[in-house]
Amino acid sequence: MGEVLIRTQSLRTWFPKRKSLLGKPGAWLKAVDDVSLTIYRGECLGLAGESGCGKSTLGRTILQLVKPRSGSVRFDGTALRNLDFRQLQPFRPRMQMVFQDPRSSLNPKMTMLKILAEAIRANPDHDGDSILDQAVELADMVDLRPEHLFRYPHEFSGGQQQRICIARALATCPDFIVFDESTSALDVSVQAQILNLIKRLKQRLGLTYLFISHDLNVLAQVCERIAVMYAGQIVEIQESGRLFSSPGHPYTRGLRDAVPIADPEAKQTFVSIKGEVPSLVDPPAGCRFHPRCDFADRLCATRVPELQRLERHRSWIRCHRYRQLNFNQERR
Repeated sequence: MGEVLIRTQSLRTWFPKRKSLLGKPGAWLKAVDDVSLTIYRGECLGLAGESGCGKSTLGRTILQLVKPRSGSVRFDGTALRNLDFRQLQPFRPRMQMVFQDPRSSLNPKMTMLKILAEAIRANPDHDGDSILDQAVELADMVDLRPEHLFRYPHEFSGGQQQRICIARALATCPDFIVFDESTSALDVSVQAQILNLIKRLKQRLGLTYLFISHDLNVLAQVCERIAVMYAGQIVEIQESGRLFSSPGHPYTRGLRDAVPIADPEAKQTFVSIKGEVPSLVDPPAGCRFHPRCDFADRLCATRVPELQRLERHRSWIRCHRYRQLNFNQERR
């Protein structure tokens, strides 16, 4: 598919949960557990799954905002895990994040100009005499006007605040941006505008994205491929169109069937996935989805499935029974 920008290998991010009498962790919350993922330069990879599956933790771990317990993260060929604070500094401008709630991620005491200026100075290649000019250019990129630069965050709508957050991420001239549920707090019409902006910026600047969302419809609009995460593990990776037409994993099928069709005359049947996401402190043995799966057998309950590559479709599946299951039917 092209040059690899991000590669994780057997990545585990665990958090201590309970301590024993000696002060050592008595249990671990396994937010990310054995995740191997590749993101190619110039692509937008979607990351889907229910709340509590570990999606945001994975995004933060890739950016080294959270340190993994084991495994590796490579950015543009460089292993990041063992780098200290100073060694990571050259990589920080090249990797940015746009958070879910723009209001809480903007300093209410700073104008838009000061917010952007702070980010512009973090770019080692910036010209110190042209911060205002660069801020005006960034505002234009996200469809805001020069006079907006002198306003405070509370003077903007939610959609405009998110545009400021995107402009701030662009200020360091990054190669890679993680969007963590960045449109879920917005109205549908505003959400569509932000998604169109994100797609336009990707094409214009040649950016690479990891786009995290629980909404498959949103991911289908912006992503070339989608990775599905469940209980700390990747269970499927497919091209966006194929994920909807022929999901390989029962969990992916459940997520797909819960997405409404934008056609009032279409006959729709919504089937929710039974049960809830298991505790990441004590996940089920075998396949982690088997207690909620209608197709599970004894093997699913006892043996952990490997993430297997399907060469023909450039897909990956973590399921013992994917060859016997047929989810290729289109929804009516």
